[in-house]
Amino acid sequence: MRRAEDHPSRRAFLGAGATVLAAGLTAACEPGAARPDQRDAPPATTAVPPTGPHQAGITLPREAQPNLLVVVADVVDGTAVGALLAELGEAVRALASGTDSRSLGLPPGDLTVTIGVGPRLVRLADPALPGAVDLPRFSHERIAPHARGGDLLVQVCAGDAVVLSIVAAALLDQAGDRVRERWRQSGRRGSAVPVNQDFTAPRNVFGFIDGIVGPQTDAQQRRDLWLAGPPPVAGGTLAVFRRMELDLARFAALPVADQEAVFGRRRDDGAPLSGGTIAADPHLGAKTPDGRYLIPADAHLRKAHPNAAGVGLMLRRSYSIDDPAPGLLFVSFQNDIRTFTTTLTRMDNGDALLPFTTTTASASFLILPGFDHQHPLGATLFRQRSERVGAPTPTT
Repeated sequence: MRRAEDHPSRRAFLGAGATVLAAGLTAACEPGAARPDQRDAPPATTAVPPTGPHQAGITLPREAQPNLLVVVADVVDGTAVGALLAELGEAVRALASGTDSRSLGLPPGDLTVTIGVGPRLVRLADPALPGAVDLPRFSHERIAPHARGGDLLVQVCAGDAVVLSIVAAALLDQAGDRVRERWRQSGRRGSAVPVNQDFTAPRNVFGFIDGIVGPQTDAQQRRDLWLAGPPPVAGGTLAVFRRMELDLARFAALPVADQEAVFGRRRDDGAPLSGGTIAADPHLGAKTPDGRYLIPADAHLRKAHPNAAGVGLMLRRSYSIDDPAPGLLFVSFQNDIRTFTTTLTRMDNGDALLPFTTTTASASFLILPGFDHQHPLGATLFRQRSERVGAPTPTT
């Protein structure tokens, strides 16, 4: 096991160097960046504990940090998965506390790291567990083989954009030659807009407020977000990551009224076209005097609404991206993968938003339950640290 004081590998830092540079160039544009008259007063951040019943970076902090970096990797055959995850968990604890020398002296601030395992690793633990099934293919996809699926997710979020790549490089260094990176994506959230007194949502790349509907209360999160069982996954959740290129020029050329018809909400304040405020429940049956739906039949709000799809709530987040092309990284957390697949299948059938999108990367993961010093990351799934990827599955 590598120690925190070991020097980071040249390979890991070379792989992250370009992203560090990009993060530094864009940091001044982030919502938390200091204005010229505040250069000596960096924004205050509150540390987020990495341990607990759930991993950080999902509901903690309550308002997601503005910067994200996702790394998706494969685990090399022959790797002892339990030992790898336990080491990564210890590295996360050290990085979050600022005691790992590989953080290069940068304060962690509100850093969170969230780690998940893909379907192949879930099947290694138990093929019957949630997260063991690969995502199906959908329309409006142009995904290269290396950008579909993956064994290991590392999601890094922070208010300081420079922290992201340094932390990711440290974790890849910890994993060493036991993992091979598939793809990575950095992103940033738009400016936050109040939805109610306890909740805000950002604007997406299309200019609309995004992620308004989701499991916000503790009761909703117990029902739709966190896995209650089986015991090996209790406290975890399921995540979907989809990178999309967007036809921004064609969308921007639409009149505002047509843009609003695509989304089913007003662009300026996020209110549903059926009326009320941004927080109002959409009235999907409301019609004009001549019988037309106020929220059009093909509007994204109608097609993706959980009541219309007959599924639970998703905790949805979107991040704007510039590379490899202008677009967004869509992230959803839910305790039943059918919440996502049923919704997207319904959207495939005539959602007005989808023709403006092309998905170029897609993966799903079981987000591991929370961990602490006495309960290593991944120990509930991989009780035997010697259990190895690629080994024959035991028969009974």
